[in-house]
Amino acid sequence: MLSADHTHGIIISQTPLLMAGIGGILKHHFPEYILNYYSCVEEIDLLQLKSARLVIVDISDEPFYARRRCKAYYSLFSQSNSSRWIFFTPRTVLPVAMEFLLRPRITLLSSQEPVEGVINAIRHGYGSEGEISRALIPEGMSRRAADAHLSKILTLSERNVLRLLGKGLGIKQIAMLLKKSNKTVSAQKNSAMRRLSLQSNADLYIWINSSQGMAELNSDAIYGDGNEWGIATKREMSPLLKSAQ
Repeated sequence: MLSADHTHGIIISQTPLLMAGIGGILKHHFPEYILNYYSCVEEIDLLQLKSARLVIVDISDEPFYARRRCKAYYSLFSQSNSSRWIFFTPRTVLPVAMEFLLRPRITLLSSQEPVEGVINAIRHGYGSEGEISRALIPEGMSRRAADAHLSKILTLSERNVLRLLGKGLGIKQIAMLLKKSNKTVSAQKNSAMRRLSLQSNADLYIWINSSQGMAELNSDAIYGDGNEWGIATKREMSPLLKSAQ
């Protein structure tokens, strides 16, 4: 059970029935929570988000805007370092949700999740790399096979690092461009290699330049399309080039 000094919760949904249902579960099983309700991500009060211990989001009613919505929620994670997030996710949106949302403090639940599953997700928290409900696993696929399949999906941070590696930048340059430490960038590169079952840097660069790698990494590039990327890269890299002269 969560400590009594962190009792603020947020529920976000455009479906009044689901919003009322989740609110009812919390009021009955977790009465220590003080709840705030929003219909969409744009309405969120950042001050309330910072104080929230739990954020429950329904993205099952937004299949056509899933990528845009997931990106918006991803940008909010830094505003809620102590919050736990639970996302109600349709199976068709799972790959996008995993790319942007699956990380520590995050649980992905099925949009058809039974009440017991919701209660357990609130009560028991999350794993070191986030949690995915068993109800989201496709029928006919074993848990082990699903884990192997899902582990291949790169996170947004891993994709960004691999895109930059593919453009010829080194770890230090990527760290400066993304405003991260060298250690973090190296860890994300190594994590991506483990997901892709790549054993060496040579294997990694071969994959990045393969048709599969290009298809995986070219979508929604970190700075938009190629022209925008070139302008942004020159702007960010100019201090590095000047210091090297």
